[in-house]
Amino acid sequence: MPDSGTLKYGDKTIELPVRKGSIGPSVLDIQKLYGQTHMFTYDPGFTSTAACESKITYIDGDEGVLLYRGYPIEQLAEHGDFLETCYLLLHGELPTKAQKDDFDLRVTRHTMIHEQMARFFQGFRRDAHPMAVMVGSVGALSAFYHDSTDISDPTQRMIASMRMIAKIPTLAAMAYKYHVGQPFVYPKNALDYTSNFLNMCFAVPCEEYKVSPVLARALDRIFILHADHEQNASTSTVRLAGSSGANPFACIAAGIACLWGPAHGGANEAALKMLAEIGTVENIPKYIAKAKDKNDPFRLMGFGHRVYKNYDPRAKIMQKTAHEVLTELGVKDDPMLEVAVELERIALHDEYFVEKKLYPNIDFYSGITLKAMGFPTSMFTVLFAVARTVGWIAQWREMIEDPHQKIGRPRQLYTGYPRREFVPLSQR
Repeated sequence: MPDSGTLKYGDKTIELPVRKGSIGPSVLDIQKLYGQTHMFTYDPGFTSTAACESKITYIDGDEGVLLYRGYPIEQLAEHGDFLETCYLLLHGELPTKAQKDDFDLRVTRHTMIHEQMARFFQGFRRDAHPMAVMVGSVGALSAFYHDSTDISDPTQRMIASMRMIAKIPTLAAMAYKYHVGQPFVYPKNALDYTSNFLNMCFAVPCEEYKVSPVLARALDRIFILHADHEQNASTSTVRLAGSSGANPFACIAAGIACLWGPAHGGANEAALKMLAEIGTVENIPKYIAKAKDKNDPFRLMGFGHRVYKNYDPRAKIMQKTAHEVLTELGVKDDPMLEVAVELERIALHDEYFVEKKLYPNIDFYSGITLKAMGFPTSMFTVLFAVARTVGWIAQWREMIEDPHQKIGRPRQLYTGYPRREFVPLSQR
């Protein structure tokens, strides 16, 4: 591939440098385009624009590939655990045994939050959505831990990173407990990361709660699958907020707010509602016909992906995880799972779905799994936020440490009024 491309406009010919990635598409560098042509590019949603350079996550949507720091997601989910993935995303390499032990210990020892935060929760209405609570409480961390908000200090950046990985699960469990009207449960240092989270969510003072290793492993795998996903809407939000120099807690709260949008973090809830609406396998043909009818507003949720044009590599792992959870809980002949399996079979073989590449994605199975674990649908996006926190932090730190980073400033195609003169009120 040549090292530059040319853009012709009128009688001008502009040379545009080509920058090559280690894998994936190369990019045309248009940083000097406006200075040379007084023109911007127009790219709604930035779907053809690389807004940054990153070494963290790579996606090949056509081939169905997802790599964290070069490692396939399937291998990390099968052989590793979530905190190992956190270390990898933050530091760029898998930890040694000593490094992992130290990392796990530091996260475990920072899971408690300032006791005044518990009183902070009382300011929310009792029926507040858990995601609303998360946006507020994570943003409030900067008021409680202002000794780690100096982004120019590498040590403070690391402290803030470790605090959020450790404390956001605690805040998420508190949001759940507040939502259901139960007392908060303190973290336990004797438990691993996901077992501790399940205990904080489902333990009650009146009886002993024993964490199922199968459920803990399943949730750990779900966290790994959701840890990062390149420059998606919420990650881009974190980077954009961070480019202004905002403190890291505020940046992650901004990411959580973006994730709350139904087009981003709410897809698994929508897939669950669709499966419930279909009800039984016998009803599937009717809904397949509705999905194929261009004049019918019904859409199959949990199929297709904006990036993946092949089978979502995370979906296969989620399918296996869903079966493990339902077996552990003794859920047999689950109608919702039967509908999901049959829909998947149809999607992989029906000419309509194959032609349009509407393959099942991760949201298709994750909703069933989380529901079986006992989480209400209002908590699904919160769990997504717990998992994605490490990805946001890794992306934020990479952006802060990039010597070429600038404050984000997208441009626009203005289509409003040209200049016009003010008319006094008496003459209007």
